[in-house]
Amino acid sequence: MPVEEALERLLALADAAPITATEKVALAAAEGRVLACDLVAGLDLPPWPNSAMDGYALRLADWQGEPLAVSQRIFAGHAPQPLQSGTCARIFTGAPLPEGADCVEMQENAQVMDDGRVHFLEPLALGQNVRPKGQETRVGELVIGAGTRLGPIQLGLAATLGFAELEVVRRPRVAVLSTGDELVEPGLPLGPGQIYNSNRRLLVSWLQRLGCEVVDAGILPDDLARTRQCLGGLGDVDLILSTGGVSVGEADYLGLALREAGELALWKLAIKPGKPLTFGHYQGVPVIGLPGNPASTLVTFGLLTRPYLLRRQGVAKVEPLRFSVPAGFDWPKAGTRREYLRARIEDGQVHIYKNQSSGVLRSAAWADGVVEVLEGTTPQQGDVVTFIPFSELLG
Repeated sequence: MPVEEALERLLALADAAPITATEKVALAAAEGRVLACDLVAGLDLPPWPNSAMDGYALRLADWQGEPLAVSQRIFAGHAPQPLQSGTCARIFTGAPLPEGADCVEMQENAQVMDDGRVHFLEPLALGQNVRPKGQETRVGELVIGAGTRLGPIQLGLAATLGFAELEVVRRPRVAVLSTGDELVEPGLPLGPGQIYNSNRRLLVSWLQRLGCEVVDAGILPDDLARTRQCLGGLGDVDLILSTGGVSVGEADYLGLALREAGELALWKLAIKPGKPLTFGHYQGVPVIGLPGNPASTLVTFGLLTRPYLLRRQGVAKVEPLRFSVPAGFDWPKAGTRREYLRARIEDGQVHIYKNQSSGVLRSAAWADGVVEVLEGTTPQQGDVVTFIPFSELLG
């Protein structure tokens, strides 16, 4: 199945099973969460006209070019008195304009005379250096839409509007399990033919970045009965996410369990690395089976599972930004599957890691992102290719 069709199907399945439960959290705890309802301004920003500069506030109609006496000093956070006719006010950035003032001249263009009056050196204009009331927002205006992932900028804006807590979508509960007799957790001794389980750490960390609550389902041995038992005991999660065991080998029991007692929506993608990806349901619980090789896990989680999880939470824009970059490599062999090459940008070109094996996670640690090579194409050095940075996938 082509990548675009697989993503379209996954997003349709996500739309059909949205996470609708919400909770209120303090602003300090809302980083990375998804806003559950529109955030509407309850006040004008700024609440009153204020100065954009350190300088002098005056009423333009009172000034004919003559020096003006300073009648008051206004600091940010202080309430000014109405401006006396024929005077100016010393004012500082962010301070409210006094009633009657309609422009501010920056202090660099003003000269304080020996008698304390201020001479303005440049022509003045109505409204200059004044931030008008409601310049940023007006009461009742939609400021942040529901379905927005909240980052530092959105949280800062919410704080500006005075919100101490926000209504957010409940965290998705994701069970992570690994399959295979060959896997051992780091810190334990390796037996013959065994390797350390890197995928679990990769996925748990990634899911936590996405705001998910992770249920550790451990390592499944290559045993069909144990696989059925484990899957059946995970009914209180929103997604079962596995690595390995979804291909068609004799020991790929996860795929077998889904085919015999579950429901398969897609299986096998025209993607490299990552061909043996499975999506289905087991006793009504969605299951995504990622391939076991670590680079394949990385690519399929970033491009397919991440968008699925975000859409379940109501996020509309789930695909990563892509950038056109000149290739700093030759790719002479056209493939029949969409390929994602671990790569990084140097000197204005994108260069690929020397070993693109799906089992080499070091390639991703070296890289800044992935280059997308379309089916049947052979990009050469200098050709424009599509680059997806990891910064777009990991957060």
